[in-house]
Amino acid sequence: MPLFEIETGAHIIISWAADEQAAAAVVEDAYPGERIVRLTRRPRDTWVISKSALGLNSSGFNGSGLDNSGSSDSRLDPCNTARECLAKAQGDKLHAIRLYMQETGDDLDRARRVIESNMVMGW
Repeated sequence: MPLFEIETGAHIIISWAADEQAAAAVVEDAYPGERIVRLTRRPRDTWVISKSALGLNSSGFNGSGLDNSGSSDSRLDPCNTARECLAKAQGDKLHAIRLYMQETGDDLDRARRVIESNMVMGW
């Protein structure tokens, strides 16, 4: 079954569907009344989202799970920190944002973006 990228005014939905009609039906079921802006059949069976596109890159983090000194410090990886905050907050988004801000010193906008991105990724 092919993978489709369906964009509406407020969402980008990634879904498997038999064809374009079935992909459009996914949006209608999930977000009734939203207009589809773009519907694209993906050329491969995978989807990759760049962390830098979400503003989740951290200086000093080399992408291997270790910082450039070779140690594993979750403060250098915003996703690990966000997941820890979500776990402590038991999935409560507002509490997790507050915890993330305390842990990292980041401002409200960045903390919200990181926490929400990790909630979407299935924390």
